[in-house]
Amino acid sequence: MTTPLHALAEAAGLLVDWEDVAGQSRQVEADTLRALLAGLGLRADNDRQCRESLRVLGAAPTRAPLLTARVGEWIAMDAAPGTPCRWQDEAGQAHDSKLDAEGRAQAPAQPGYWQLEWRGGQQAVAVAPQRCWQVAEACAAPHPRAWGLALQVYSACSELDAGIGDVAGCADWLRHIAHAGADALALSPTHAPRGRAGVYSPYSPSDRRFLDPLHAAPTHVLGAAAVAALDSQPALRERCLQLQAQPWIDWPASAAAKWQWLRLLHERFDQLDAPLRNDYQRFCEQGGTALQGYAHFAARDHGGDDAVAQDVELHLFAQWLAQRSWSGLQREALERGMGIGLIADLAVGFDPAGAEAAAWPQASLSGLVLGAPPDAFNPEGQVWGIAGYSPQGLRDNGFAPFISLLRAVLRDRGGLRIDHILGLLRLWLVPAGAGPGEGGYLRYPLQDLLNLLALESWRHRAIIIGEDLGVVPPGFRDELAARGVLGTDVLLFCRDEEGRFQPPAAWRAQAVATSTTHDLPTLCGWRAARELDWRERLGLGSAAQLRQERLQRRQAVLQLRAACESEGLVDGDPWLDALRYTARAPAGLALLPAEDALALTEQPNLPGTVATHPNWRRRLPQPLPLEPLQQSLLAFADARHGAGPRSPA
Repeated sequence: MTTPLHALAEAAGLLVDWEDVAGQSRQVEADTLRALLAGLGLRADNDRQCRESLRVLGAAPTRAPLLTARVGEWIAMDAAPGTPCRWQDEAGQAHDSKLDAEGRAQAPAQPGYWQLEWRGGQQAVAVAPQRCWQVAEACAAPHPRAWGLALQVYSACSELDAGIGDVAGCADWLRHIAHAGADALALSPTHAPRGRAGVYSPYSPSDRRFLDPLHAAPTHVLGAAAVAALDSQPALRERCLQLQAQPWIDWPASAAAKWQWLRLLHERFDQLDAPLRNDYQRFCEQGGTALQGYAHFAARDHGGDDAVAQDVELHLFAQWLAQRSWSGLQREALERGMGIGLIADLAVGFDPAGAEAAAWPQASLSGLVLGAPPDAFNPEGQVWGIAGYSPQGLRDNGFAPFISLLRAVLRDRGGLRIDHILGLLRLWLVPAGAGPGEGGYLRYPLQDLLNLLALESWRHRAIIIGEDLGVVPPGFRDELAARGVLGTDVLLFCRDEEGRFQPPAAWRAQAVATSTTHDLPTLCGWRAARELDWRERLGLGSAAQLRQERLQRRQAVLQLRAACESEGLVDGDPWLDALRYTARAPAGLALLPAEDALALTEQPNLPGTVATHPNWRRRLPQPLPLEPLQQSLLAFADARHGAGPRSPA
């Protein structure tokens, strides 16, 4: 029997009943439901409050500020059948029409943001194409076999990066892979971080609409003036070089040094050429109130409430420098013949006390954080400590937070990877301070979000990749594929029910193929069970459990070797053979992680650890070992195009 609490939870979009990774039916506890409902602004302490909250939900306005539809789709309107109406496009051009016999309007055949007007009413409608922009369109090839490299930005070393990877370091990688015929460089998130945050993670940003100035390459934008400014401060230059030479990132020290350089450049900005100063002014004007709001927040976040107006100008300048650094690299990628260029990475949420939450308080979840239920990879579940938007908040604001976010992350990019894309369908919410098992799923307006994603993808000519790993509901991957969103196939997970590695031909065509991810072992680390060594060292798991996992790993290594042999990959190094195996997948795009390109054993992030493992701190070798890099790039590229092994030049 449905209780008032369950009825309210269902009406609010919470899944009272859900299925876990083992296929077992589960039900959210009553106390958890009450806590989640409180976070959604609904009182549910007793049956009377539940009924009253349900009444309030039912009395909410029915007309949304923005509707979404696909091209040619019929939309039910609140008007009489046959009512004359007019569609107006973004250029102000009008197109007469009328509602059909069922009171529906047919969406225009051209994607875009439209206004539908009729006597006594009007409605904004986002009209989406059927599919997102495709790899075939980006690469101008009907059956693409594109490939690229996946790079953790902070790990890419350059001469003056002060110990934190930057655009200059990414540019070195881009030139290597472009020379080998790559079409894409997939980046880790480059979102603006908190100014006074503790442990760094690229997936816990302050604001996803803006960029991390620490990744800016001043020399790429300001040229010799950037070097001259650093040379004028010998102690700072020496400090930057010392930090640059370290194998692990010292985030506080490197951030302090880089900001000191940025402040020095800002103080000398008036001495720069007029075209640069004019470009900066245009950037600030185009950024409008959103950019100004972020700069004011960042100034306070970095310097406290006493931050002066000059600090606001500093953060505006730093955003300009970062944006121009990345746009220059995308331009270089296309000039070098890459079909896609840079692929951005969109974190699933943001710091609850960060700039993005402050910009959209009426749309952000309050008192609830995102996470994941227990699954095969994380048996205890996860609490990420980040916030997100509420479904109702998105609807009430005409999806403006989501649209502005997509436009920001797609700017000057050829693609976008969406972390935990299941969040378009549902998110696991946990009351702040609770454990991961004390949460529940909240439904999101999947079709609306997919329509907006497809529309912005089409407008920006950018492919969309979804990280669709974990507990995935039946049919969800098919829904994404139908809308042109690429899934993610990882070698270590592409196995049949008996645990055997699936042949590459059995992998999904509508997914990006890759050997590993930032949260998983590298190929060489996996073969050596390096992450199990770490777990044993940190006391994560019992001795018996780890012994069993080591036995299973040895068996899996032999199974992968047998799978490679079945593909005729028997003459090379097991590392290169596994890369070739991955590259043979039918996907239109395959990505080679930089760590696997260099045969490294340590992974960027070990989930379930914070201060006990050097997450997000590892620097790639400097200088780059060119022989293994050339070997891996050639092996991957040749396997993509069906060629046999080549010797590196």
